Amino acid sequence: MSDFDLVIFDCDGVLVDSEALSHGVLVEMLAELGVEVTFSDAVRRFIGTPMSRHVALVGELLGRPAPADHLAQFARRTQTAFTAALQPVAGILALLSALKVPCCVASNGNRAKMNFTLGHTGLLPQFQGRMYSADDVVNPKPAPDLFLHAARCHGVAPRRCVVIEDTATGIRAARAAAMTACGYAGLTPAAQLQAAGADAVFSRMGQLQAWLGDRGCAS
Repeated sequence: MSDFDLVIFDCDGVLVDSEALSHGVLVEMLAELGVEVTFSDAVRRFIGTPMSRHVALVGELLGRPAPADHLAQFARRTQTAFTAALQPVAGILALLSALKVPCCVASNGNRAKMNFTLGHTGLLPQFQGRMYSADDVVNPKPAPDLFLHAARCHGVAPRRCVVIEDTATGIRAARAAAMTACGYAGLTPAAQLQAAGADAVFSRMGQLQAWLGDRGCAS
């Protein structure tokens, strides 16, 4: 019997390699607004934040409210970048193929974005009918609501769920939901994921696949 009955994946940075592209777009847009930030600083400030907080952070950097069309422009420009260069995260296809228990995706991004990114990378068929977004709950990550919603939809107790996240925000949400939290250290340093409470941290999907395999969740 496996240690877990449900694997919950974050989307951006875990299933699709979108975080570097989207933060590159953000750096460009901020520069156009007169604010110079480095890529690493943009990641530190913005990764894992819901869009409502994203807008507030842009306003803080500008010293004035973000332009009214900021989110629309950001969505348009990131979609252009994704269309040109978005790929699945290295190793994720092998991990998904090896899973022996159900999985789903729970993202602070909206459903339209997930449909596009998962569709563009060929991953959408793996998650049709098992996609949960910030649109589904009142409080997005770092609140536990989204992960608890996903678990309820699958009829699985939180303690039988393992969450795969690449941000401290997501790790805190998983821990608040009383779920096992695994950190994938893509752009977020491993130390930050550990400090947020990750039960285990991996730098490669192959390592995560082996960890899940030891618990009867993957071959």
